[in-house]
Order: sequence, then structure tokens, then C-alpha cells
Amino acid sequence: MGINNVAVIGAGTMGSGIAQVAATAGCSVLLYDAYPQALERAAMQLKNTFSKLVEKGKYSNAEAQSILNRITFVNALNTLKNVELVIEAIVENLEVKRKLFAELETIVTPHCILASNTSSLSMASIAASVKTSGRVVGIHFFNPAPLMALVEVIPAVQTRTDVLELAVSTIQSWKKTVAVAKDTPGFIVNRVARPFYSEALRIYEEGIADFSTIDHAMKSLGGFKMGPFELMDFIGNDVNYAVTESVFSAFYFDPRYKPAFTQKRLTEAGFLGRKSGRGYYNYAEGAQKTDPSTDEALLNSIFNRILIMLINEAADACHLGVASAHDIDQAMQKGVNYPKGLLAWADERGIAQCVNEIDKLYEEYHEDRYRCSVLLRKLARNNQRFFS
Repeated sequence: MGINNVAVIGAGTMGSGIAQVAATAGCSVLLYDAYPQALERAAMQLKNTFSKLVEKGKYSNAEAQSILNRITFVNALNTLKNVELVIEAIVENLEVKRKLFAELETIVTPHCILASNTSSLSMASIAASVKTSGRVVGIHFFNPAPLMALVEVIPAVQTRTDVLELAVSTIQSWKKTVAVAKDTPGFIVNRVARPFYSEALRIYEEGIADFSTIDHAMKSLGGFKMGPFELMDFIGNDVNYAVTESVFSAFYFDPRYKPAFTQKRLTEAGFLGRKSGRGYYNYAEGAQKTDPSTDEALLNSIFNRILIMLINEAADACHLGVASAHDIDQAMQKGVNYPKGLLAWADERGIAQCVNEIDKLYEEYHEDRYRCSVLLRKLARNNQRFFS
């Protein structure tokens, strides 16, 4: 049984992107927003997007128009009563989402799947807001949804097996790569990626290197497309900081996820990154960017420190059953464009070497932040790898 009729709630960038993906896959889509101006803006942006795709030869005029014709813009929730799948892409606020799901349950059919695009909130809590909680599942797209290959599918503890299976097969039929993740804070990507930002901020706060040097180390030595400070400026400091705070709190204030005062102060100052014209870098016309250091020893130490923290986090996610080693590596490559899977990277460096590197950090700092994953220790002791 396939899904043909879909509703997307929230006509912002993410919601519009999900609507585009579903319509391109042949689904009839209702794109809902309470604000007519948001729907008008989404319609114009989608029209412009497909005009550009036609210019590039991706679609013919007829094909593009056919996809656009499958999207209907609505501002009344009761128009969603006959859809088979609802995906909400609204503000990342638990109570707002719970209220929406409770209302949706009174409108849609008993067989309709209710999905949340949340990036880090508890799916169990969202599911508990409806009486038929077994039909609720997390379907987390990455921005921009039409371009990013990965979708995390997160079953709540209440989610029925048939609902999970249908959600996975539906997203796969939309030509996306699915990684199934346990309902833990940050799921796969937003959990495993935290050290990319937090350890870079820690290195800066210790006065070891400036923003441009840290970014340069990760790009030149690691092959990352963007450095951590460039990426935080691209995402938005407010957004990135909010996710970090959310994950930190949800993990009962585990020091591994502790936010940085540097990012908090920049957010408070309104230095949000590209969208505000200033973040870690100044984006004003003619603004000068500091040249990075070319000290090879410094660049290597920065790269190795951030990478080993990423590997350690990925190993711990695997150890705690958040996802399989394969899905974790695939998620980091397809969800945030990492040059390699982190666990494959660990195999390449040598598991014993990884344990040695993280232990050196712990010996230096004596902070629980730098505790080595039990799984890394076990693999090193038994001379095993993540992948054969």
C-alpha cells in the first residue's frame, strides 16, 4: 500500500521543500499555513525554483507545471481530513507541536499517519498528545529538503511497526536515503555533529586558534566543505545554539554537550551569521577576513582534536543503539555532507589510536566531556573494527 495524498503543515523553507519532494514523487500535496502571506510567498518561491530547474534542463515546462499542479495551498486545517500522511514542519517547540497533533487527530481519518519533522524533540512526548499514538512517527528532513539525500525516520516507543515500515517505504519511494534512529535527543545527525561545533568553540575559547584557522584546518586536512564557524554562520547562531541547549538539557546536562558562552553572547548580540550580516565573520561589503595560520603542527592538532571527538560521539551513538554503524556513517555523509563516515574513519585511523587520542585529552583535562566510548575500548581490546 502506497501513500498518494500528503499534507505538509508550515509553508516556510522546510515545509515548502518537503512539499516539493512529495509532489515531485507524484503525490498530491496540501501545503497548509495559517498565514495567507506565507502561502503566497511559498507559491512564488516554488514557481521560481521550478523556473530555474527548467532553465537548467532538469525538467521540461510541462513536467515542472505538472509537479506544481500537484501542490494545493490551503489555510484551513479541516481541508486535511482525507490525506494519508501529515508531516508538520512548524516551530521547534514541543508544546506547540503537541497542541497541533491533538487538533489534527480530530480532523484526519483513523488511518492517517501523523509525522513530525522535529530535529531533536521527544517523539514519545509528541505521540502522547494523541489518543491513537501508534500512528505517530518522526520524519526528519534536512535543509534544503529537495537537495539533501538523507531523511531520519524516528519511531516513538508507541509507534506501530506497520506505521514505521510504511513511513520508511514512502520516504524511500521519494528517492531519499532513510536512516532509522532511536528516539533520543538529537537523533543521529544533531547528536553526532555536536563536537564539530562545540570542540571548535572550545579550542577558540582556550585561545589556541582563531575562527579562520580552525575552519581552515577542518577543510584543508579533513576535506570538510565548510569549517565549523562558517557552517554555524550559515545555519544561524540562534538556531545552532538552540539545538545545542536542547540536546544539553535533554541529556541531563551531560558535559559532552555543554554550550559555549561565545555562541550564547553572539546570539544575544544579534550576530546570527549570514542572515544578520555578522556572526563569527563579518559579511559586510568590503569586510576583511583574517588569514588563517599556516602552522602545520597547529592545524594538525586542531583537526585531530575535533575529529576524535566526532568519532567518539559516533561510536557512543552506535554503542547505545541510536542507529547501526552503517546508518550513522550514511547519515553523517548524506545529512551534513561529511567527507567520510566517522566510524569508517575510525577504522582507517586504527581503533587503538582513537582510544589513545581521546585518553590523552581526558588525561589533560580530567573532564567527563573527554571520556572514551566503551565501544571504542572494547573494539581496541579485541582488535576489532566497525566494518570488516
